[in-house]
Amino acid sequence: MTKGRNHLHNPSVPQASSSVRSRPSPLLRSIRKNWDLYLLISPVILYFLLFEYFPMYGVQIAFKNFVAVKGIWGSPWIGLDHFVRFFHSYYFDRLIRNTIETSLYTMLVGFPAPLLLALMINEIRSKWFRRMVQTITYAPHFLSTVVVVGMIIMLLSTQKGVINHLIVWLGGKPIAFMTDPAWFKTVYVFSGAWQSMGWGSIIYLAALAGVDPQLHEAAIMDGASRLKRIYHINIPAIMPTIVVLLILNMGHVMSVGFEKIYLMQNDLNLEASDVIATYVYRSGIIGAQYSLSAAIGLFNSVVNFILLVVVNFTARKLNDTSLW
Repeated sequence: MTKGRNHLHNPSVPQASSSVRSRPSPLLRSIRKNWDLYLLISPVILYFLLFEYFPMYGVQIAFKNFVAVKGIWGSPWIGLDHFVRFFHSYYFDRLIRNTIETSLYTMLVGFPAPLLLALMINEIRSKWFRRMVQTITYAPHFLSTVVVVGMIIMLLSTQKGVINHLIVWLGGKPIAFMTDPAWFKTVYVFSGAWQSMGWGSIIYLAALAGVDPQLHEAAIMDGASRLKRIYHINIPAIMPTIVVLLILNMGHVMSVGFEKIYLMQNDLNLEASDVIATYVYRSGIIGAQYSLSAAIGLFNSVVNFILLVVVNFTARKLNDTSLW
């Protein structure tokens, strides 16, 4: 008995508690084991820390009366005054309406366009024709926004535009596409769909490549037509991809692109083209109202975040597919 007690209290025998304390954490073990992978991803992490998370420090100027000479810390706090000012401004209703209408119109036209194009390309059996179609539809994505807007202005010009010449030849009257507010959203949305649908179809084509050919063979043996096979095999197979992309798009409802709208914008179509992004540019950059523009941008981001969470939660409940 005495031997057993001496053995238990022998300092040369390692105790269980000390071994537990000296054991490295799972994270450290993972870093030691996969150090090369962590080294590979470190530039990406560094990029997001420097250019995405660190600038969030400046969001506090939305709650301050920012004065450049005093700096961010030295500027006085004013709470939610800038948000209240924006909500009660003359342009608030127009900005929210134009932003939401343009974004939803873009989703209505631009979201299904790559899917339909991918389904059609997937049904092409000739390899050279398929590559030609893919190359032609991908090409507009690599054009800069300035070039695309320049092409739009030339094609839709009331005097020299090809579209208006065709309308006149068919017996109609020229349409002021670029100055009539009623036409602005349509021109913006359909030109964007033309430019992006080829590039957007790549994700769907990659998903369609994973569809089991035996399913199509069995459907053909049962007498299913091509349309029925697309509807009952291809679309259900890529439905998780569709849902994920839909969730991501819904997270940008309030973030209509600035560059293209600004290039297409003029004094005559301002009623339909003025969105939150262009107003932030006018008030923040041109008007030097940095705190107001930061408050508007923060409001925009919060709304997008809420929409993303709600749509992701809904998709997880209905379809068991979500981002997290």
